[in-house]
Amino acid sequence: MASPARFTFDLNLEPRASSRAAPAPIPSIPEDVVAQLLANAREEAYAEGIKAGEQNAASMAAQTIAAAAGTLATQTTNAAKALDTARAEHHQQAVELALSIGRKLALHLVARFPLTELEALIAECLPSLNGVPHLVVRCHPDLADAIRDMATAQMTHSGFAGRLVVMGDPDIRIGDGRLEWVDGGLVRDIADTAAQIDRQIATYLAARTRGQSKENGS
Repeated sequence: MASPARFTFDLNLEPRASSRAAPAPIPSIPEDVVAQLLANAREEAYAEGIKAGEQNAASMAAQTIAAAAGTLATQTTNAAKALDTARAEHHQQAVELALSIGRKLALHLVARFPLTELEALIAECLPSLNGVPHLVVRCHPDLADAIRDMATAQMTHSGFAGRLVVMGDPDIRIGDGRLEWVDGGLVRDIADTAAQIDRQIATYLAARTRGQSKENGS
């Protein structure tokens, strides 16, 4: 049996140097440099945020302006059409008012001067009726005598040598009348004249409406 080794107290208890090399110390950054870097980072982030916000705001503003321009264009077109319609209606009302006033004035003048139209008609025809054997004038019975006297006086100045016949016709209104000779005649009919005026005005207003529709592209 082996004997136990004896403890001789020659053990070196000093810490032995490690065979590995110690790591190099990590250089530290001064606090003021760190603070400056953080400040610079904040400024760059803030600038980028401002720039992005401005771009976003500009884009939204452009979209808003475009939408507003489209709405304004639509409203302007509608307003222009409404204005044209109102102008056309006012124009038509003005024409109809003028026509109504003209009718009332014509009726008033005929009632006040019932012989004027027939006198002008006879005076226009007599100079061209040389050689005509007779002239027949048809008028309202209340005007027959006055028409006969007036036509006889005009015959003297015009040289008409034919026979004059004035006939009262109750179907003819005061102011209206007919002149008849062998191969012709003339008629003075206020109602027919008014109807012709109405047709001409209707044609004029219709043409004006079509012209405005073409201008508006409708």
